[in-house]
Amino acid sequence: MSEPRIGVYICHCGKNIAGVIDVSKLVEYASKLPGVVVAREYPYMCSSPGQELVAKDIRELGVNRVVIAACSPKMHEQTFQKVLEKAGVNPHLLEFANIREHVTWVHSSEPEKALEKAKALVAGAVAKAALLEPIEPERVSVKGAALVVGGGIAGIRAALDIANAGFKVYLVEKQPSIGGHMAKLDKTFPTLDCSQCILTPLMVEAASHPNIELMTYSEVESVEGYVG
Repeated sequence: MSEPRIGVYICHCGKNIAGVIDVSKLVEYASKLPGVVVAREYPYMCSSPGQELVAKDIRELGVNRVVIAACSPKMHEQTFQKVLEKAGVNPHLLEFANIREHVTWVHSSEPEKALEKAKALVAGAVAKAALLEPIEPERVSVKGAALVVGGGIAGIRAALDIANAGFKVYLVEKQPSIGGHMAKLDKTFPTLDCSQCILTPLMVEAASHPNIELMTYSEVESVEGYVG
């Protein structure tokens, strides 16, 4: 793994962050953290010019780890992952410090203390970024089969939809027969149609479908392995 060269990018988020803490002091603090080669601030880091700042430092300064101090990663994590990827850096060499929701929005009445908390979050993000390793996508084979638990009307319909798409389905039902609660009803709401008129053909279709293996008197006792 290459030696970490970390870039820290602090967003003003308009007045959401810069209106509470002194961003320039946070930039100065971040620039002196171990492994950091550049620290910058910008009014809206998620904007095209803000993204270009990151990309330019990757190209010209050899930044290979990125810390974004801004809003929640739920907002723009994918945005900056794409920036890293386009600039030739593994998109997972990215770390966020949420200094909006976790700092300025909840400590707006105490700017000095808010700044100290922001420093701590940025320091933690930088320390974590230094330990990040590239993650490469891996292809795995997927078994073309599905397990449907419960043989009520929803389970039957799901099993039939999957089976009709050409996949093997294991339909598990703990009772002696499929049908569930709907089999006990006289009419359906809101149309008041005959419930058996709707359910019985689906039960017959599921029981006779070549792609459906019906397992009555059965329950799931444990789950292991992974998707696929």
